[in-house]
Amino acid sequence: MAADDVPGDSPESNPFANLPLFGDLAKALAGQGPLNWDAARQFASLSSTGGTGERNVEPSVRIGYEQLVEIVEMHVRDVTGIDDTTAKLELTTPGVWAQRTLDAYRPLFTELAVSLASPPAADDGDEGSDDPMMAMMAGLSQMMGPSMMGMALGSMIGRLASRAFGQYDLPIPRESATLLVVPATVDAFADEWSLPLDEMRLWVLAQELIGHAVYSHAPVRNAITSLVQRHVGAFRPDPSGVTEKLSSLDIDGGDPMAALQKAFSDPEVLLGAVRSPEQIEQAPVLDAATAAVLGYVDYMVDSVAARLIGGGALRIAEAVRRRRIEATAEDVFIERLLGLQVTTGQVQRGKNFVAGVVDRAGETGLLRLLTLDNGLPTPAELDAPGLWLARTEL
Repeated sequence: MAADDVPGDSPESNPFANLPLFGDLAKALAGQGPLNWDAARQFASLSSTGGTGERNVEPSVRIGYEQLVEIVEMHVRDVTGIDDTTAKLELTTPGVWAQRTLDAYRPLFTELAVSLASPPAADDGDEGSDDPMMAMMAGLSQMMGPSMMGMALGSMIGRLASRAFGQYDLPIPRESATLLVVPATVDAFADEWSLPLDEMRLWVLAQELIGHAVYSHAPVRNAITSLVQRHVGAFRPDPSGVTEKLSSLDIDGGDPMAALQKAFSDPEVLLGAVRSPEQIEQAPVLDAATAAVLGYVDYMVDSVAARLIGGGALRIAEAVRRRRIEATAEDVFIERLLGLQVTTGQVQRGKNFVAGVVDRAGETGLLRLLTLDNGLPTPAELDAPGLWLARTEL
C-alpha cells in the first residue's frame, strides 16, 4: 500500500457508502492518507502542554545558554577529537519540541503507518471472513485507522516532549543543523534534584552536542536510520487485537466505562501492533547498534562533564540515568515502537563495550565507530570488543 493510497467510495472499498450517517463519516475521513497529521499535531500539543498556553523562553535564559554553549563546544572538540561539533542552538518549549519532532520524523512515522495499515496475511481457515458484520467492522477500522494512528503517535510524542531535555532524548538522527533544548524541563529537573542550575545546563549541552556530533557522521547516521526504518516497515497488523482485548475485560462488580478506558489506554491495542518474525530477527542488530552509540555518548559526556563541572558531574549523571531507568512504559512506548531498547541492560552492554575498546586501543579507537562504514558492532562484537577491533583494523 502506497503512502498516498486512500479508501475509495465504492461499496467494495467502503462498506458504509450506502448508509447516510456512516457514508458522511467515510467522506470526512477520506483523503487523510495513512496517518492523520492534524490529529497527530493536536494530540501532541495537548499531551505536551496539558492544553494550556506556553510562555516563551526568557531572554535571560537565552543569554545564559549562549554564554555556556561555546565553552562546551570547545571541550567536546578536545575530548572527542571530532572537529565539527558546532550546531545552532535553539531554545524552545515542550509544545514546540513536539511539533518539530513530528516534522523531523514525518517520513519515519508515515512508513510506520503504512506498515500497520497493510492487509494481514490471508488465513484460509478464517470462516468468518464472509460475515457482513465483520466486514463492516473491518471497514470502520480501515477508515478510523489513520485518525487513531495520528492520535496515538501525537500523544506519545507529546508525552516524550513533556520530559525531554533536548532533541536526542529520542536517540535517532535528524536532518537538521539546529539543536533543540527545552530549558524549562532542564531547570525543573535541576530544582527537583537540588542540582546547581548552571552545572545542569552544562551537562545537557554536553549531551546534546555530543549526540549531534555522533550523528553528523554519515556512517552512523545512515546505519541507525536504516535499521529503524526496517523495523517500522516490518510491523504486521493484528485485526483481532481489539476484539481479544475487549473479550478479556473484567467488568464484574466494576465500572464498565472505566474498564474500557483502561483497555484503550494501551497504545498497542490502538495501533494493532505486533512484532513480526522479521523484527524479531533484526532486533539484536538494532539493539547492538543502539547500545554502542549510547555507550559512546555516555562515555564522552562523562569525560566532558568532569572537565566542566568536576565532582558534581557524577551526581548529575546518576540522577539523569536514574530518570531514564525509572521511566514508565507510557514514557518509553515511542522508543519501543521504533525498536529502541534503552533498558538498563542495554545501556550497561554499551558501557562495557566502550570500556573494552578504550582499554585495548585507547579513546582514539572509538573513532572507528563513527567514521567507518559498517563500523557499528554486531551483537557478538558488542559483548566482545576485541572481535570488533580485529574486524575494524582490516
